[in-house]
Amino acid sequence: MVASDLIEIENVVIIGTGLMGTGIAQVAIEKGFAVTIVGRSQDKLTQSQSKIRNGLNRIAKKRFPDDAATAEEFVEGLLDNLSLVKTIAEAPIEDAQLIIEAIVENLKVKQKLLADLEPRLANNAILCSNTSSFLLEDVSDKFNSPERFAGLHFFNPVPAMKLCEVVKGGATSDVVYDSLLAFVRKLGKTPVKCGDTPGFIVNRLLIPYLLEAIHMNERGDASKEDIDTAMKLGTGHPMGPFELLDYIGLDTMKFVVDGWHQRYPDDPRFAPSETLDALVAEGKLGRKSGEGFLSHAPRG
Repeated sequence: MVASDLIEIENVVIIGTGLMGTGIAQVAIEKGFAVTIVGRSQDKLTQSQSKIRNGLNRIAKKRFPDDAATAEEFVEGLLDNLSLVKTIAEAPIEDAQLIIEAIVENLKVKQKLLADLEPRLANNAILCSNTSSFLLEDVSDKFNSPERFAGLHFFNPVPAMKLCEVVKGGATSDVVYDSLLAFVRKLGKTPVKCGDTPGFIVNRLLIPYLLEAIHMNERGDASKEDIDTAMKLGTGHPMGPFELLDYIGLDTMKFVVDGWHQRYPDDPRFAPSETLDALVAEGKLGRKSGEGFLSHAPRG
């Protein structure tokens, strides 16, 4: 059972060493939380720790530009808050007040992870998902304590992005939800409240917008270049929709669209795009492959 007072979060376990898990860990140790990262291999954990160290070094250099010794001491002091383990069995789940799932966007894998974690959770522990594409209802399908489950959707890169969507599931208790809002504020982020809807706030608005840009181009209403220019100059967006699609990754976009279309096949906002599907099939994934909707010069 969840306690009636706000849950004081001190120990955090983050499962996943990708960009999101690593970024969340960095901002948490910066704010004094004790963090354990669970990774699949020592190489993944080492890469995650290196990224965190590099991020902290940049902060230290800005804070102590003329004192290298103090900057190094600052970084090492923060890294003392970080632990790395290779398996769930090694993770201090029983001692954590907050466990954040930040693993691959695979629904069955997430469901199994939650079911495996449940027997080890402390009475006052909160379990969260950083999913960006699945409903909490679906992620927690095999989890028997939905009152202690919620969504914490951070944005990439986590250290730089100020927003965090705090998502309340249908059964999430008020105590859990309010405790998460307080936690996000302690991280120096701005929390926004949201219910359990596809894509939450940002992606729920963004994905249909990006799809409609593709459909406009498919219909011959306007060129990709003119659509991008119109949205940048007409709305002040830093990127047009096709620039943003290539930045996100067309495979990522297709994954989200396919999932939403499968769940809501009659909703025209989530209708797939033949052009998007064809580009992904050809390996044209955007910036990371050098070509997507647009061509990109090699980096370096």
